[in-house]
Amino acid sequence: MRLSHRYPRAAVATPHYLASAAGAATLADGGNAVDAIIAANLALGVVAPYFCGYGGDLFAIVWDGSATGYLGSGRSPTSATIERIRERAGGAVMPAFGPDAVTVPGGVAGWFALLERWGTREFGQLTEFALRYATEGFEITPGAAQAISEGQAFYRGFPHWQAVYGGVHLGDVLRQPALAKTIELLASDGPDAYYRGPIGAAIATAVQEHGGELSAADLAAHSGEWTEPLRAPFRDVEVLELPPPTQGVTVLEALRILDQFDAAPSGPDREHLLIEATKLALADRDRWVSDPDTMPHPASDLLSDPWVRTRADAIDADRAGTPDPGEPQAGGTAYLCATDADGLMVSLIQSNFVHFGSGVHVSEWGINLNNRGFSFSLDPERVNVFAGGKRPMHTLIPAMALRDGIPCLVFGSMGGDAQAPVHVQVLAHVLDDGADPADAIAAPRWRVDPGTWAVRAETRFDAVTLATLRARGHDITETSAFDSGMGHSHAIWPTAGGWGATFDPRSEGAALGC
Repeated sequence: MRLSHRYPRAAVATPHYLASAAGAATLADGGNAVDAIIAANLALGVVAPYFCGYGGDLFAIVWDGSATGYLGSGRSPTSATIERIRERAGGAVMPAFGPDAVTVPGGVAGWFALLERWGTREFGQLTEFALRYATEGFEITPGAAQAISEGQAFYRGFPHWQAVYGGVHLGDVLRQPALAKTIELLASDGPDAYYRGPIGAAIATAVQEHGGELSAADLAAHSGEWTEPLRAPFRDVEVLELPPPTQGVTVLEALRILDQFDAAPSGPDREHLLIEATKLALADRDRWVSDPDTMPHPASDLLSDPWVRTRADAIDADRAGTPDPGEPQAGGTAYLCATDADGLMVSLIQSNFVHFGSGVHVSEWGINLNNRGFSFSLDPERVNVFAGGKRPMHTLIPAMALRDGIPCLVFGSMGGDAQAPVHVQVLAHVLDDGADPADAIAAPRWRVDPGTWAVRAETRFDAVTLATLRARGHDITETSAFDSGMGHSHAIWPTAGGWGATFDPRSEGAALGC
């Protein structure tokens, strides 16, 4: 299934066609790539609240002649303790839903930070599509209907969520007037309305009414962080990922391990090698990666030559390995990218985390609060153990690849634990097979479970490959032909006449431009 498009001036790709339309309209109206990505993200938070939104976090890499990273990760409530979390959870597992899963949302601050640095439009100018979708409504697609149906079970105990989404079905028109109020206030008053004004106060109240400890002071203290991306060579390119608290180093470690081997032809030998390298990198993620303020070693240690060589030597070409199990991370995220005629490029990912987030819905403002705190561990031996005022390890990883110092691919994916395997597989297809990025993204995929090292693979893999992998000891379950659980990956890349762009056929997205 080939979805490769070419645009002479600018392009944007997202997992929902209405959000892509908002970004493309901004580009056609003369906005730049950052303007377009914000317009698209604002719209996406309205039409796909099961992926991302106004209560989530945001991460980005921006290229303007050099690469700059942004970490828009919120922290846990400063007053919360692991003892009280355990008591309320009634066990040793961090709750997936409810108030204790909520961290300070970093996404709104990220939108304004990116616009202040690179934007050419005011925030209010970029809200047209988001406001229209929130006030006039939009038709519920099959993907949205499925997400809402799944949410019925998760959010039974959350009446405010039920009041907005509980009776919504395929083909219905969903309107969200309370969310429109949020968008309008952000346009008039900026991020202070969210972090130090009435929206922030309502967020804190909503969490506390559900029994949590997030405070107005926690929101007021939030700030994002500009950062240098991590870099590592792979084949003839340099791959850029974000540093902790993201799992970006996981991708780079897997790629560096793969670079210790000759490029294998497609088939079971290559898939075995990709799986084994990814497993080792995921195991190291769960052993070492969390809030960098609490990590015992810098992420760069995982990319050092001695460590990478040791990990490569641990791979048996004929047998599946069993690294120490990690802690699986669920998914529910939106990846989007944009480029413009001046060469500005944005790789951005934004998320409420699992499904619609925590279930805590701020009814006055129409905001679904994230459940990013679910990423924390309640095991004191884990580096990602919960603590007050701490950032959880994030699966969110926007990426770029440079050739001769110039971006040759802007890409990423949603999917929790699937994100690192997707990055690895897409790059392998593009660089080792010479595939068009659209073909690389549409190709059959697998993902691994860090808790058991079982492999899920799409049914489009040939039977010989799957049989050979099973014979080598891989525990493989076949899924559907285009499984949404394998992530929604999108990409933009330079061509002789402008930009190539593609979206993932597993999504309801679009790659549009002008």
